[in-house]
Amino acid sequence: MRRAVLAILLAVLPAAGATKVLVTVVQQKSGQPVTDLKAADFTLLDDRTPRRVEAAEFVSDPLDVMLLVDTSVVGEMVQPVAQNLIEQLQPKEQMAIVAVHSAADLIQEFTSSRQLLGQALARIKYGNTPRLLDGLYASIEDGFGGTAFRRVVILATAGMEGGGRVNERDVIRLARRNGVSIFPVYVTGYDRSMFENLARQTGGASFNLRDMKRASEEPPGPRILRVLRSHYTLTVTGNLGLGEKVKVEVKRPEKLFISALPLE
Repeated sequence: MRRAVLAILLAVLPAAGATKVLVTVVQQKSGQPVTDLKAADFTLLDDRTPRRVEAAEFVSDPLDVMLLVDTSVVGEMVQPVAQNLIEQLQPKEQMAIVAVHSAADLIQEFTSSRQLLGQALARIKYGNTPRLLDGLYASIEDGFGGTAFRRVVILATAGMEGGGRVNERDVIRLARRNGVSIFPVYVTGYDRSMFENLARQTGGASFNLRDMKRASEEPPGPRILRVLRSHYTLTVTGNLGLGEKVKVEVKRPEKLFISALPLE
């Protein structure tokens, strides 16, 4: 009997030296999350060295969302989608709102109250030159104390970085250390490559509002939150660092956006 119990435990426990990796997979054309993948569908490369994926579990988790709002001259164009995102909160989920200009101002602490969040959003003043990377860094560094669920940042922006003190790599490294996934939601494609890299390296996804409008008449908020709540947890043999050389590939013919966040 004791041998049987031991055999069961060995079967369900991860192998020694295993690492968990959070992975988000989204169809590029439709923007919908891919939810039917198995471990055999994934290939993980660590600095080009293949690592075996032992297991892949699809997870739909509650969220702790920090919503960063661009306060530039044209930033007000993202206010409707920000309000739409607030309306998608589910029971137990919380959101905080940060106004990004030359600094990052927390204008509403984490709350489940859509009313309080909507009132905070209405108080934002536009007309600044936002430093998006600085705002991301400050929010990720100090903003998630006491949160209980998956940590995500939504950056709602017109789409242009104002220039600041930190760079992309600084933000990615900090996000990985703190277990935070970044989801840029933007209008113009001026800094598209930056937004996609921030998402790809942190287990997030990026959303171009114009592309979303062409793909479907459904409001963007529900589609974005479906992706945020949908990810895989891969169990990978060996220990992985939190560097930027971890790459996940999926064996599917369609074009996919794939991102990864190694978990400590």
